[in-house]
Amino acid sequence: MHPGPLLFCGDPHGQWQHILDAAMQTRARAVILLGDLEPARPLQIELEAIWERVWFIHGNHDTDHAGNFGNVWHPEVSERSLHGRVVTLPCGTRIAGLGGVFRGAVWYPKDPQAPKFRNREDHARVTPSQDRWQGGVHLKHWSTIYPDEVEQLATLQADILITHEAPGYHDHGFKALDTLARRMGVRMTVHGHQHDNIDSSAHWDSQGFQSFGVGLRGVMAAD
Repeated sequence: MHPGPLLFCGDPHGQWQHILDAAMQTRARAVILLGDLEPARPLQIELEAIWERVWFIHGNHDTDHAGNFGNVWHPEVSERSLHGRVVTLPCGTRIAGLGGVFRGAVWYPKDPQAPKFRNREDHARVTPSQDRWQGGVHLKHWSTIYPDEVEQLATLQADILITHEAPGYHDHGFKALDTLARRMGVRMTVHGHQHDNIDSSAHWDSQGFQSFGVGLRGVMAAD
């Protein structure tokens, strides 16, 4: 029914028509959103026409305020989240996701010090009650990457890993994501967040995988 490519969509920041158009024109078999969604309505309503083909991860701006959070963590939406898991698409491709960003208040892999918290639950225990969101950590930290999330993902195998943060080839990327990709045995990583699509092909041999960034409201097709 949908014989076309996989579409990887860079940070839409609330804009959807270009994604809908690309999905229809290419007959995309899957539409994969790389974070910073910021939908004004629950995501399944914004992308209703193609919802059965949509998968996503969250970005840092998806916890800027309660509206963004509610429209991305909405129960009918979250079943399509790839964060922290591997999904096998109908075409057989195994795709994994890691949403969010590294933050120094929790874990910043470029810094030598150990993570301050291993997981959201540990962090929530020391979060003052007035700062908690839905009984857990501060709203902002729902889009923070915790070490245990990465470690759990690393025990799984996939063909493609999508992340919001960039891996190590990027000036603002993280070697920790290279390690994750190699442990998972992926052949390709795709990220958003940086709003660029730098040619990283010179790094592919040393990385052990191909890496791609997708720019602001960009769309990248892959077979």
